[in-house]
Amino acid sequence: MAPYERLNLLAPGHRACPGCGAAIALRLILRPLGRNTIVVSATGCVETFTSPYGQSAWEVPWMHSLFENSAAVVSGIEAALDALGEKANLVVISGDGGTFDIGFGALSGMFERKHNVTYICYDNEAYMNTGVQRSGSTPHAASTTTTPAGKASYGKIEYKKDVPAIALAHDVEYVATTSIAYPQDLMKKVEKANSIFGPKYIQVHTPCCIGWGFDPSETIQVGKLAVETGLVPIYEVEKGTPMNVKKVPNKKPVEEYLGKQSRFKHLFKEEDRVAVINELQQICDANIKQFGI
Repeated sequence: MAPYERLNLLAPGHRACPGCGAAIALRLILRPLGRNTIVVSATGCVETFTSPYGQSAWEVPWMHSLFENSAAVVSGIEAALDALGEKANLVVISGDGGTFDIGFGALSGMFERKHNVTYICYDNEAYMNTGVQRSGSTPHAASTTTTPAGKASYGKIEYKKDVPAIALAHDVEYVATTSIAYPQDLMKKVEKANSIFGPKYIQVHTPCCIGWGFDPSETIQVGKLAVETGLVPIYEVEKGTPMNVKKVPNKKPVEEYLGKQSRFKHLFKEEDRVAVINELQQICDANIKQFGI
């Protein structure tokens, strides 16, 4: 066991929901980073449950930025540390709303300017903190409060934005996807990213029991099913090296994953929705072929 695996830099007593995937992600992310770390987080679930007024669950220096500018704020911190001649691990931990959508411009700028920052998106696939509204990360056909399923709609029409591919197009030093269902993989990728100079992007698939609609005891199981179906490919690309992909020997049909969550329950109620399930299976099959899962 690596020495950092017992390090807990997220204090107990925070206000995350039972079974919260984001809370699990935080604990795993912080362990390999250690105490010489400065974290910036945009508005979102993590900011809300770790920092109610007058309290903090962070055992490292942490700054709350606006929804749209966590990448810009951490870029400024890097410049300040350079001016002072000091060093620290600079990390952004922000959700998909502050990454895929509202903060995307600042993120692109951070990549383009080649800041020495590890940007980590905890991807719970909607704006969970403000009421489960759809985001650019929300999967096709998921029901949210702004894409509700009903007689005239089967949920979100659009497809999930591929931010890791966009990061790769920025020619960053390291891009990885991972999941809280695979803690060793997650921690190793954070440790690796932190050892590389330049901009890095890690996307952590983070099931949300409240927003997705499953029992809190099944967070890890749901996360594993997302990977086992091929819907969420797990891979890493270090600049100048071939892509390394996590193989899935016993693949599951996408129905197993969808059937665990109330956000997809409408797909099983009417016969004409079978075509939508088949479409989601085609996405899984395409991922399996593309990535060689």
